[in-house]
Amino acid sequence: MKEYSTKDIRNVVLLGASKSGKTTLAESVLYVGKVVDRKGTVEDKNTVSDYEEIEKLNQRSVYATPVYAEFANAKVNVIDAPGSDDFCGGAFSAFKVCENGILTVNAQQGVEVGTNIFERYASQAKLPLVVAVNQLDAEKADWELVQNSLKESFGSKVITIQFPAAVGAGFNGFVDVLTMKYYHFTDDKGTREDLEIPAQFADEAQILREALMEKAAEFDDTLMEKFFEAGELTEDEIRDGLRLGIAAGECYPVFCVSAKKNIGVKRLLEFTTRVSTVPQCDETAPASLYIYKNSVEKNLGEVSFFKVMSGVVTTGVEYEDTATGNKERFSAIYAVAGQKKESVGSIHAGDFGCVVKLKNGKSGTTLAALGSGLNYGKTYFPAPKYECAIKAKVQQDEQKLGDALKKISSQDPTVIVEYSKELRQTILSGNGEQHINVVKWRLNNEFGVDVELFAPKVPYRETITKVATAQYRHKKQSGGAGQFGEVHLLVCPAEGDLNTKFTIDGKDTVLNVKTQDITELEWGGKLEFYNCVVGGAIDLGFMPAILKGIKEKMNEGPLTGSYARDIRVFVYDGKMHPVDSKEIAFIIAGRNAFKEAFRIAGPKILEPIYNVEVLTPAEYQGAVMSDLQNRRGILGDMGADKGFAILKARVPQAELYRYSTTLSSLTAGSASFTKEFADYQPVPGDVQAKLLAEYAAAETDED
Repeated sequence: MKEYSTKDIRNVVLLGASKSGKTTLAESVLYVGKVVDRKGTVEDKNTVSDYEEIEKLNQRSVYATPVYAEFANAKVNVIDAPGSDDFCGGAFSAFKVCENGILTVNAQQGVEVGTNIFERYASQAKLPLVVAVNQLDAEKADWELVQNSLKESFGSKVITIQFPAAVGAGFNGFVDVLTMKYYHFTDDKGTREDLEIPAQFADEAQILREALMEKAAEFDDTLMEKFFEAGELTEDEIRDGLRLGIAAGECYPVFCVSAKKNIGVKRLLEFTTRVSTVPQCDETAPASLYIYKNSVEKNLGEVSFFKVMSGVVTTGVEYEDTATGNKERFSAIYAVAGQKKESVGSIHAGDFGCVVKLKNGKSGTTLAALGSGLNYGKTYFPAPKYECAIKAKVQQDEQKLGDALKKISSQDPTVIVEYSKELRQTILSGNGEQHINVVKWRLNNEFGVDVELFAPKVPYRETITKVATAQYRHKKQSGGAGQFGEVHLLVCPAEGDLNTKFTIDGKDTVLNVKTQDITELEWGGKLEFYNCVVGGAIDLGFMPAILKGIKEKMNEGPLTGSYARDIRVFVYDGKMHPVDSKEIAFIIAGRNAFKEAFRIAGPKILEPIYNVEVLTPAEYQGAVMSDLQNRRGILGDMGADKGFAILKARVPQAELYRYSTTLSSLTAGSASFTKEFADYQPVPGDVQAKLLAEYAAAETDED
């Protein structure tokens, strides 16, 4: 394989809904680019792109896979991204390293949910797009449906470059209004005849040509001036205008394709090489690369997929991870097309490749020439939408499970694994239930670990709503030296300005603060501790012990064992013994006095509340709103975007388990949502009673 300079490289990610034919299009790109001499099919489970076992079983992409084509003296790198939002991590990895996108649209369905979702992701990433209408040879293909849905979803950005002469089984050619030619295909291998436009299509072609020239002129003042004066632009001038419009995200040119029959694929590649954005990389700078994906493959081990960001990467040279200082040396580097790897001597800036068995080749890693200091940051991924608790069915497999999850998370950064010390559970997070089910399949089939998935506990908090006092004496005598400590304290909510006037034992009292300690708690909220002891009733040296005892109890709240927060504690009296008073005695006395006061201070359980934003077709708006309300959600602002309703609500975390699955069921898979932690709020009385009963029952069971 020849080496390609940056100017001759194009990097494209294939996006779109499931079943829009991205993998078949990737296979056709490989065929047209002469990387393979025979195309595989999804049905036969022999495509270059979907080569993982789980992808073959499900006949759909789970991972983003790079392939390439050598075409017209250029190299076109293509990443085939999964079409399900559950596996959107692959698309976001591609956004980091691709300058262009092709949005595939199923000619039988028009713009689908997945089309909208991935167009929106691409738009947020400022990724330029062209549209490939695929499967025009399918029996139910409907060109008019496609055109209407594109205009409805993407408005004036859409501009037609090609239109089919016929759709369905008779689809064998299309008119191209950029080149003003009719492309006729004589077989399923992409054999093409470049002909004059037939008379019956001439008028439509001319109308669309006018619209194309006007659209191209929008993005350049010189072109606009010429178009108004002459009423005509050359083919190259149209390309120049489109290049600007596409790069700005204001123009989506539409192409006709049957990836299955290789119709239109060559023309799509021609446009890509001539109009798409060139990588903005400097091949004269020090060498550096960015690892955007890694995986484990049979017979190879760990494989790290990268884009060369600057310079020229070669074998036998030492590179460093500029974040950690770790060094790596490549014994071999490869051009990669799915499972097919071809050894090469060097790879230039802007191009893709892979390397095997790095010591620290995780995705999101920059490797660069020693001393260069280059670093390209991390890849942005959307926050997970689905969480569950996970444990091994067999206790002895827990270590094995931990190691397996660590490897899976390394390969797929959208799989997040955290052990919650608070909940005493391992929490597994991902983009949806399908995503998590793939993780479960891998654990079982690749790592040999059977696991259970279940609802995670909710990280409740405990606080108080009233003022209360309590005292506790700890006295212990056992032969030798004893233990003695007595603490009198007052608790109240930590809110508003500090108030030291209280009624204690029926008397109005003003507490005089001697010392204070305000702790911002790691789980949120705070503890304010005030020493108000007078007359030396408790030596100052025992105050840290009292505070320690209180913190111990806040670590395991009196109501449900959850963390306590937002409490003021005033220690105003007590007693000590000249011989028997010790630190341990005041730890115990402080802890128990606090526990007693807490229980009579109007204790309240707080629950985490999330801001939820749902994007749903308007026809499902009522069902989604009703479901949110059934989840104790409080509806907020509503809006609209491109035919979708936007619903905002505040929803308790306890009600969000498996919400992504329910939302998909309610809306036929057409809605998406995001969630973000907002704050803690008191639970309703009936919920608190239920939680207290459950905690009491659990304690009884443990006894």
